Amino acid sequence: MAGQPSSRAVARVLSGLSGLVLTPIAIGVLAYGGYRQQAKVSATFAEHGDSLGTTLLAIGALLLIGVAVLGAWSSAGPIVGGVVWGVLPGVTTLVSPRTGYDLLRLLPGDELAAGFAGWLVSGALLGAGFLLVGTGLATTMARRRR
Repeated sequence: MAGQPSSRAVARVLSGLSGLVLTPIAIGVLAYGGYRQQAKVSATFAEHGDSLGTTLLAIGALLLIGVAVLGAWSSAGPIVGGVVWGVLPGVTTLVSPRTGYDLLRLLPGDELAAGFAGWLVSGALLGAGFLLVGTGLATTMARRRR
């Protein structure tokens, strides 16, 4: 029993750090892939989307699943990632849209910022953040039931 609390602390720290690093990568890849898809389809009325955009969407979705799966290790990963990279920017944009747009200026590249802007103003970033927080809370509740 003596080794269990410290191992939980290590799991929490590593999961939290992983969520903090992987969440913006996953959302960024999703946002950029979505931007590419939207730009290709709306600009050319293409029957098929952009293959790189499709690939990026799949990779981003898998990375986001990875963040959610961190909850099996410790709920800190999805909760920290969801709060820092989804809930806080989403709520900030709801309260002060100008501040949300100012945050977009911190991103490298106009296409990435445009992809994030779509997520930010549509509420998708806020929703993704709350889903990750919910995943973390659900894993905590499931762990406590055992």
